[in-house]
Amino acid sequence: MESSAVTSEIRDKRAALTDNTLNQFKELRNRFLSFKKEKYLQNIEHYQSLSQNQAPKFMVIACADSRVCPTSILGFEPGEAFVVRNVANLVPPHENGPSETNAALEFAVNSLEVQNILVVGHSCCGGIKALMSFQDEIHSNSSSFIKNWVIVGKTAKLKTKAAASNLDFDQQCRQCEKESINSSLLNLLSYPWIEERVKNGLLSIHGGYYDFIDCTFEKWTLDYEGSSSKADGSCSIGNREFWS
Repeated sequence: MESSAVTSEIRDKRAALTDNTLNQFKELRNRFLSFKKEKYLQNIEHYQSLSQNQAPKFMVIACADSRVCPTSILGFEPGEAFVVRNVANLVPPHENGPSETNAALEFAVNSLEVQNILVVGHSCCGGIKALMSFQDEIHSNSSSFIKNWVIVGKTAKLKTKAAASNLDFDQQCRQCEKESINSSLLNLLSYPWIEERVKNGLLSIHGGYYDFIDCTFEKWTLDYEGSSSKADGSCSIGNREFWS
């Protein structure tokens, strides 16, 4: 049985949490009302049209990291981008079966008919650090949800280890952050309905890397024909740009 001192301590913690939560939601309320006044009511026709239909040109797959909000760093307005976020911005291959990420892909590509898919990675990614830290043998029956998810990036990890074994751990993680983006771009082509639209010139696939330490952004585009012709399964890219 809990002592009265422990019970009192727990009660105090719960009260403090309640107070903090109330203050946090008060701030969210103020932000919402500010949004309504300064954006929604100033562009009410646009927002009302969005209530009837959406036709985004982009699908963005980004990391769940709180420091990496694609709508903020790339300036997307409501209706411009269909966004899904997960740990380490990974795209599982078609053979892995259903996930919330490929469900979003199916809707964005087949129903919304987006013209671009952009996979955005970033610096100091905790998901990639976890991937690089785990033992090479990660079993699907692991009790860790994180391990079972980041194994999607195992190919990128192996390529990084092979190419950058002479680098320290942090440098390897940085290289894997970019390598995993290219791995996800190739995984996108494992979905027949994505490859078909890319092949027919209806859809483009892009990678992006946001470095929030110095606020720079790299962007590149998957070269479908070049990637398809590579026997080693590597990613051929073009149209690389560096924004700073």
